Amino acid sequence: GLPLCVCVQVSVIYFGQSAELTGLKGEELVSVPTPISSRELWELLQQRHPRLAVLRGHVVLAVAQQYIPIAEQLVVLRDGDEVAVVPPLSGG
Repeated sequence: GLPLCVCVQVSVIYFGQSAELTGLKGEELVSVPTPISSRELWELLQQRHPRLAVLRGHVVLAVAQQYIPIAEQLVVLRDGDEVAVVPPLSGG
């Protein structure tokens, strides 16, 4: 059978340009698998909001107030965690 998927509910908070692109300050994501790589987490958000693609390579995620580069690094999410999408500070 399929491996048992551990899924959690997290809230996502969008900052700066990511908020403009999604039109949201935040949203709830239900049934996010954990552990998940930060890259997969980003792709999950990008599927929901294709316009986020322009930030690819210029954004970091913060989970439980710890910054995580978008990479193959595994992130263990817990129920109720906050995931922040932090684009580069606009300037220049």
